[in-house]
Amino acid sequence: MEEFIAQLNEAQKAPVLHTKGPLMVIAGAGSGKTRVLTYRIAYLIQQGVDPYNILSLTFTNKAAREMKVRIADIAGSAETKSLWMGTFHSIFAKLLRYEADKLGYPNNFTIYDTQDSQRLIASIIKEMQLDKDIYKYKQIQNRISSYKNSLITVKAYFNNPDLMEADAMAKRPRTGEIYKNYVERCFKAGAMDFDDLLLKTNELLNVFPEVLQKYQNRFQYIMVDEYQDTNHSQYLIVKALSDKFQNICVVGDDAQSIYSFRGANISNILNFQKDYDNVAMYRLEQNYRSTGNIVNAANSIIEKNKNQLEKVVWTSNDDGPLIKVHRSITDAEEGRFVAGTIFETRMNEQLHNGEFAVLYRTNSQSRSIEDALRKRDIPYRIYGGLSFYQRKEIKDVLAYLRLVINPKDEEALKRVINFPGRGIGQATIDKLLVTANHYGRSMFEVMENIDKIELKINAGTKRRLTEFVNMIKGFQIMNKGADAFSLSEHVAKKTGILLEFKKDGTPEGIAKMENIEELLNGIKDFVEGQMELADATGNIAEFLEDVALATDLDNDKGDDDRVALMTIHMAKGLEFPHVFIVGMEEDLFPSAMSMNTRTELEEERRLFYVALTRAEKQAYLTYTESRYRWGKLVDAEPSRFIEEIDEKYIENLTPVSNYKYKSLIDKNIFGEVDKSKLRQVKPVSGIPPSAPKPNENQLRKLRKLKPELAQPIANNANLDPNLVEGAAVNHTRFGRGVILKIDGVGNDKKAEIKFDKGDIKKLLLRFAKLEVL
Repeated sequence: MEEFIAQLNEAQKAPVLHTKGPLMVIAGAGSGKTRVLTYRIAYLIQQGVDPYNILSLTFTNKAAREMKVRIADIAGSAETKSLWMGTFHSIFAKLLRYEADKLGYPNNFTIYDTQDSQRLIASIIKEMQLDKDIYKYKQIQNRISSYKNSLITVKAYFNNPDLMEADAMAKRPRTGEIYKNYVERCFKAGAMDFDDLLLKTNELLNVFPEVLQKYQNRFQYIMVDEYQDTNHSQYLIVKALSDKFQNICVVGDDAQSIYSFRGANISNILNFQKDYDNVAMYRLEQNYRSTGNIVNAANSIIEKNKNQLEKVVWTSNDDGPLIKVHRSITDAEEGRFVAGTIFETRMNEQLHNGEFAVLYRTNSQSRSIEDALRKRDIPYRIYGGLSFYQRKEIKDVLAYLRLVINPKDEEALKRVINFPGRGIGQATIDKLLVTANHYGRSMFEVMENIDKIELKINAGTKRRLTEFVNMIKGFQIMNKGADAFSLSEHVAKKTGILLEFKKDGTPEGIAKMENIEELLNGIKDFVEGQMELADATGNIAEFLEDVALATDLDNDKGDDDRVALMTIHMAKGLEFPHVFIVGMEEDLFPSAMSMNTRTELEEERRLFYVALTRAEKQAYLTYTESRYRWGKLVDAEPSRFIEEIDEKYIENLTPVSNYKYKSLIDKNIFGEVDKSKLRQVKPVSGIPPSAPKPNENQLRKLRKLKPELAQPIANNANLDPNLVEGAAVNHTRFGRGVILKIDGVGNDKKAEIKFDKGDIKKLLLRFAKLEVL
């Protein structure tokens, strides 16, 4: 038996050696499913299967790249070049490049990201003169996306009275027209959005039998990772491709199905045995990642779900510390607890920042955590924030490159036709757009024929439009022989974008120049990386496809020593030694919007299971008694998920008092209050201008009589004697600083402090919570 097979345990070995027929691997959290997939592919190659006949669908492109490296180490790099391995979207974008002409698309079609789609939908809503407050472009885009993932084409929509009635009831009766216009405009622009990559693949495989047969014969062995997260459209593609040979291996964990909001259908994995005959079932139940307490606590949570496949996850790792639960008064205090614990643990155990992660249910929760980390000077990185490729200056350069590949790309053209400014105003763009729609042509084609079309544009504007067209055509000629880096460097200079930011001269302008420089560096790396692939050329079309399909995690090189901040959905597939799950409160986690049905609540529980099983050594659960939500301070109560964990795996850092007064009287004897008989008291909205001012002497007497009404006076004798000029201090709110000057005596003693952030503040020492460093 091959040497690498000996590295597997018996449960992992069985599905690796099972090469024929349909099989399902139920892989618990941290059980080594990536290793099983990798070794299975390597084993197939060593058994004589041509890599050309293997298709492997992964969760991220980053995971695919890492798996390819590991397979190359075992089977040799030459063997991996022909493998088709990547995400659903990247693999089927590649397939569509070869077959797009059958659907009437150019092979160099543009891939619209979510932002591009939303911009186009917003334009269509404006052109149709619809109320943008009723037809909100983001909601319409989400609706169109869900239609496509459910295989509801424009034709299917208009043949479905229920769908049209639902949109009419929602006071958006023209949703179907927007959908139709959007599809037509994308087609005219030679563009597909993310959802089209799956929808059009389904169209190809169903409308063209010869195409289906071609790829069935090619992909004789198919592997799908994270099968529980596939949607209906993905499921149908896999079913069609695998139907002939049925050598399909799916790996997943129903307990980690958390993407129903994106259309993921957990029934795909639950019903796999019904879709294929004689399915072999394997279970990976040994967790190598986490301590015993974390594994057992996670099991005690997920067993509350009724809709699941049977398995018992276990580990031979040490029990490790208990899961720590912390209660804070406010979210600001919660942030300080997280930052303080990271700081102390890192110092005491000599750890790196990258060994800590903070997970939350919604992105908005990151603010208080960020504030606290900044004040402690702890570097962090937010995943899922503004991606590098979403920055304006980067999108501008990429738009020019998209036009080189596909001049019909309307969104790219509108973005850069007057950037940098070349005297082409919005009125001209509107005229071009109307003319293009009238003739059923692209805006670029109208500009190419500007002298042949009747268009009320002055000679100067016509000249500038012609110059723009000639510039793009010049780039297209260069593209025939240049790699992606040479072309993009030339475009950045020739278009004047670099000069524009250089003239700016501001720190923001310099930062934008540096970002473009970083983009060019990334393109250079990409070109060098493409040299290793069998069917790659390193041209700009390949780079643009790679960017369009990149996920936030794909661009993470992992070389930054920073605390990771991300939503739990983003954390899927990752692991960290120390994990903080914050905001463990009812209506936040589980979300108030996901508690209408048992199905929704079970998905929230699976989400918590995923969060907890990201931790290798230590997990913290934190919650607050009150939290700012939508600008208001609201009371909060602990999440039901904390109570669902078996208490023997938990340590409460802030025990809750169980004291409650037991009344000796039955409160029911008092009956209900008749509110109609209550005396109406008008609320005082303010003090009338004529009201007498309080007498200061009376206030002084009152303070003497009632000391609790006076300001609390700290005993000066209790002040830290180390609070002297030149001392380094830390303040819970302002961070670290140095005392410049101390003046005053007794209770009026003040310190002038210069904080590291540059602020100089005077603080009254009897109140200032200063810690001498």
